[in-house]
Amino acid sequence: MEHITLLIGIVIVTALVFDFTNGFHDTANAMATTISTGALKPKTAVAMSAALNLVGAFLSVEVAKTISGGIIDESAGIRPEVIFAGLVGAIVWNLLTWLAGLPSSSSHALFGGLIGATVVSAGFHAVNADKVVMKVLIPAVAAPIVAGLAAWCATRLTYRLARGRDERDTAKGYRAGQIASAALVSLAHGTNDAQKTMGVITLALVAGGVVAPHADPPLWVIVSAGLAIALGTYLGGWRIIQTLGKGLTDIKPAQGFAAQTGAATVILASSHIGFALSTTQVCSGSIMGAGLGRKGGVVRWSTAGRMVLAWGLTLPAAGLVAGGAAFLADQGDWGVAAVAVLGLAVSGAIWMASRRKPVTHGDLDERGTEPAAEPAGVVTAALQAVAPPPAGPLAAAVSPSPEAGRAPAAAAAS
Repeated sequence: MEHITLLIGIVIVTALVFDFTNGFHDTANAMATTISTGALKPKTAVAMSAALNLVGAFLSVEVAKTISGGIIDESAGIRPEVIFAGLVGAIVWNLLTWLAGLPSSSSHALFGGLIGATVVSAGFHAVNADKVVMKVLIPAVAAPIVAGLAAWCATRLTYRLARGRDERDTAKGYRAGQIASAALVSLAHGTNDAQKTMGVITLALVAGGVVAPHADPPLWVIVSAGLAIALGTYLGGWRIIQTLGKGLTDIKPAQGFAAQTGAATVILASSHIGFALSTTQVCSGSIMGAGLGRKGGVVRWSTAGRMVLAWGLTLPAAGLVAGGAAFLADQGDWGVAAVAVLGLAVSGAIWMASRRKPVTHGDLDERGTEPAAEPAGVVTAALQAVAPPPAGPLAAAVSPSPEAGRAPAAAAAS
């Protein structure tokens, strides 16, 4: 076995930086609904999530094997600089979507980066297309749908069982349930997402001849990946928490409990069989399902549409950035240095842009998370046209004022 070279060391550090960004990018997956319903204070929620992410990193290595010896052919001559380029592409996309507050998939950013860099450097034959389809693309489509249906059914069942009870009486119990289910999602996130970084580091070690092909991640890799994702989680991705907690739908405690339970079940099952799915897509799908499951609940489809667009762009966008980085890195040591400098410059620029309008845990109180009303679209307008007018306070909010009614009449008379 060879010693770890400087380049492999750089790849390992870059992989841990990606793991860190994954942590604060995906904190919202576990804690957005728990924070939005008031079940836990923001800092308490992210501290609990960080600790359980670390524990989850030690529970399984199946997903890590999918990354290190699944989607990329280890025998195709993949070099450490290719993996470095792939990680740079994933980090840049993660930071861009974090700046926009979009819960895109860190996992798919990583897959896209690795695939794009590998195709440019070694060709299409170095990518195991069947594994990409079976363990990445199919789960990407199926997981949010399955999680959404599960959360919809769970929400409907929850409200049916609590029918006739005062919602304020049941809220306390559901908030306690939310804490337990959020803990389960955090544990599941650690078993799935922390392993992806373990797989990348193991792939770099295999490429550098440090460990044998198809080897399990060494213990120090598991520990470092778990700590990196836990630290990122503790810092909290407040922008994305704000989007998932209130920007997508209004979540009540019963819905939050149903959404988190459904998401945790899907993630844990996928980790067990080695599917490297996107926890972001699973949790977003479950929140939408829970939003639709409550009678009178709504989903803000403009926000959901932006999210789905980001999901679709993630693989190719990260792949294009990583492909350009791989082309530079293939030019030699100066190319690797140029990729590092450009990556740092872009990341620094995104960070500076985020400081112009920072979002902190203090912004996630009840007033700070209330979204602006969404403009009525074609579907909403059609429903309003055929539905009976609302009664009570909502009627006052949507009905025209007397002054508004008199103005057209006066105009017609003049």
